[in-house]
Parts: sequence; structure tokens; C-alpha cells
Amino acid sequence: MGTTLEVADVIRRHGAGYRASRAGRLDRGQRRVMAAIEACRTARLGGHVEACRDCGTVRIAYNSCRNRHCPKCQGLARARWLAARRAELLPVPYAHVVFTVPAKVGAIAFQNKAVVYDILFKAMAETLRTIAADPGHLGAEIGLVAVLHTWGQALQHHPHLHCIVPAGGIAPDGQRWIACRPGFFLPVKVLARLFRRLVLDHLAAAYSAGQLAVFGDLAGLAEPAVFARHLRDLRCIDWVVYAKRPFDGPAPVLAYLGRYTHRVAIANSRLVDMDNGRVRFRWKDYRHHDKQKVMTLEAEEFLRRFLLHVLPDGFHRIRHYGFLANGHRSDRLAQCRRLLSAPPPQVEDVEPDWRDHHNRLTGEDVRLCPCCGGAMVLVAALPRQPPASATGPPEAP
Repeated sequence: MGTTLEVADVIRRHGAGYRASRAGRLDRGQRRVMAAIEACRTARLGGHVEACRDCGTVRIAYNSCRNRHCPKCQGLARARWLAARRAELLPVPYAHVVFTVPAKVGAIAFQNKAVVYDILFKAMAETLRTIAADPGHLGAEIGLVAVLHTWGQALQHHPHLHCIVPAGGIAPDGQRWIACRPGFFLPVKVLARLFRRLVLDHLAAAYSAGQLAVFGDLAGLAEPAVFARHLRDLRCIDWVVYAKRPFDGPAPVLAYLGRYTHRVAIANSRLVDMDNGRVRFRWKDYRHHDKQKVMTLEAEEFLRRFLLHVLPDGFHRIRHYGFLANGHRSDRLAQCRRLLSAPPPQVEDVEPDWRDHHNRLTGEDVRLCPCCGGAMVLVAALPRQPPASATGPPEAP
């Protein structure tokens, strides 16, 4: 299959065997993701037939599954999200801060995704806003966008948060913008210590409230004294928060967000080949100077790792805080621009026809014939096919 290999191909070839070997151990969300990716842009989801008025070229376009875990369905969603964010960027440098957790916290998170991922977001936002508001550091209210990633380059479970933050904030009196020192945002060691305390405090509270389930390798933590000792040990080790090189302005921020916000566990472009029941894919070894390598996994192990990163239904993996919080974002951004003497943003009209919107965001005009550039016209609609199994039709979470 060469460079055309997709995650969907792996599922189509090995999904049935994987489902059989994991009978009773795949949750509903994982089964739905497999079904959605397998059916994406195939006759199962229906579509339409178009023909060129000039040369007669016929094109069949099948519908997308629109599942957020599908590597093929993120392009337009990402473009639309970025178009909305473009008007919100401020003419200031931006900081990029990454919050990670020890493997022992990640293990608890894997068995309690919704609860612990929420805790990570809550602790991260409280950490950044508390330290930024401290007059000994910045002394201002900040805004931020945070994105949850749950994977490493080898597809292992590795939850961490990427935060994009304007390098400055609104003074307590609301009358001036306080800028960070050039090339510096906030002290990462201070951030790490507060983040550690908040995460562990929230975990203890969730455990006491009966909100955490522990089983399998973590079954021993069901004993309160053992869980308390587990958290006590985690308080004695250093946690890692690190700041990447600051962005110089809005344009690089958009480029970065475009790569990170709608990323799934692995892009199809990283897949190398599939042969003899094995899948090979490219990965970056950060421990060896970011060296590019190729990893080979049994197909079922590849699927297991891919499905580790299915999020709970309705879980928001992109969140906004501070003056970028959803409830008052427009008013607070207008205040920031006044303090920065920055002009108001140019608001882009949203076209009523999705094809116009697709063309503006991606540069691809789907109305034109790919062979001669003539006009493509609708010939027939293709209905969805009934689901082939009791798992039900693919759904978009």
C-alpha cells in the first residue's frame, strides 16, 4: 500500500480479529470509533455522484464519518476552528507551556479518563492564573487556550496539556496591559510545584467522593491507606512543566495551533506499510535528539495503542480560560485591544454554502472538475447503507 496506507486500512484488515480477541474488553466508545473510521468515505455512509458538464468526468464522493478520532476528518474542522481563532489573536508574543504528569498519575487517568483529565485541566488553569496574578511574578489576569494530548510518539498513553498564552495580561485595575519580560513567561519550577499540589489534592478529593475506579494493576489502591501513601510518594518527586520557545507573534501561533488542536493519536502520513500482520510507522525519538525512526508493531498491538486515546463522549479537549474564557471572550478581548492600542480585528464573513467555506479555508474548489476545470454538477444521491453489525452506524461524538 506504500504511502497511501491509512488507519482505516488497518481496521478493515485486522479489526474483526481485534474485536474477537478483545470481546468484552472494548468499550462502546472504542467500538464506535473503529466502526466510524472503517466506514469513513465509503459507500456505507452514502454520498453523491457528480459529473463534469464539459468532459463528462464522473466523480463519486462518499460522506465523511466526522468522528474526531478519524485521521481523515480533521482538515475542515481544523480550518474552521482556526478561522474563528484568527480574529482573537493579540499583537503580542505568545508563550507555549506544557504540563506533564508522572506515569503513576497517567495510570490512574487511563482508568478514569473523564474525571482525571478534567482534574488536569482544572489544576493547570488554576496554576497558571494563580502564579500570573501574583505581583511577585506578573501581577495580571491572563488568558489561555489549552489542548489535551494523551499520546506519545510511540502511541503509548501519555496525557499532557499544551497551553498557548499571550505573554502578558490585564492589570488588576483593568487600566493597563502588563507585558512579560522578553523571552520569559513564568518560572516553570514554581508552576510545577503548584500544579503537583493541586492535581494531588483534587485526586484525593475525587477518591474520597468515590469518583475514582481502580482495578487491574491498580487494584491495591482501593485500600484508602494505600492510595494515600501512593499520593504521598508522588508529592516527593519533581513534576515536569516546561516552556517552549515563545512565539514572536500571531502568525506562528496560528500555524502551531493548526498542527496541534485537531491532531489525533497518529496521522495517516506517518504510516509506512502493513505486511504479514504488522504495521510500521514513523516516530520521533525525543530521547535521541529527535531522531526519526520506524517502529514495527503487530497489527492488533497497533490498534490497541491507537484506541488507548479514545476520549469519553462529549469530553472537550480544547478549553479556554481567563480573559479567553467562552462566556466573556469578546468583551475581554476588546478591553485587551484598547489597552494595547491595537485595531479591532477584521471579521470574516461565513459563507452559507459549505463549498464556498471549504474553498476559502482550504483553497480547494470542489465545484470544479479535477481533470479539465469544468463545472461539476450533481447527478445522483447515494443513500446510507444499513449497518453491517449490531454496533450501530458510526456516530460523531
